Amino acid sequence: MANVAVYNMEGKEVGTLDLNDAVFGVEVNEHLVHMAVVQQLANNRQGTQKARTRSEVRGGGRKPWRQKGTGHARQGSTRAPQWTGGGVVFAPVPRDYSFKINKKEKRAALKSALTSRVQENKLIVLDELKLDEIKTKKFAEVLKNLNVEKALVVINDNDQNIVLSARNIPAVKVAQTNTINVFDILKYSTVVVTKDAVATIEEVYA
Repeated sequence: MANVAVYNMEGKEVGTLDLNDAVFGVEVNEHLVHMAVVQQLANNRQGTQKARTRSEVRGGGRKPWRQKGTGHARQGSTRAPQWTGGGVVFAPVPRDYSFKINKKEKRAALKSALTSRVQENKLIVLDELKLDEIKTKKFAEVLKNLNVEKALVVINDNDQNIVLSARNIPAVKVAQTNTINVFDILKYSTVVVTKDAVATIEEVYA
């Protein structure tokens, strides 16, 4: 069972916490992690790209010159792909890039991502994270105390003081326990999570 230090908002160690091996101590499956990241990126694609094929380009109905006797190569339309202003050969069309992976695979990928953060000592547990007002400066001070720059901050409740205080810091994202995903866990160099959030994650995924 992994044991990690617990810090307060001043960056001082105030205790330790045993993490559940069923969530934070699994065998890391890199294939599932990769698949989960690819799925999330694919599902985020709009798929609205479009170019016109030769049948959709305006004009080109008349044969530009007769078939034989001109010295030119034979042409049937000025909107064929080799002509300027012609259609695209294999033009992209709107499509859906999304695909599904099994729930068990998605859960296993998330556990693998969390475990990798614990193994790399990039998971910081806070005893609590509370702000009396919306103040970006105060939130930045907490991160400075923890010696963290690029972080995913995981909280249990939708605390607007924290969410809005962190919104203006470009390298920080605040997420609730029910919105964490593999891509964000790997994207940010450090995961900062409250004790309450750890308990909720273990309850849901153990």
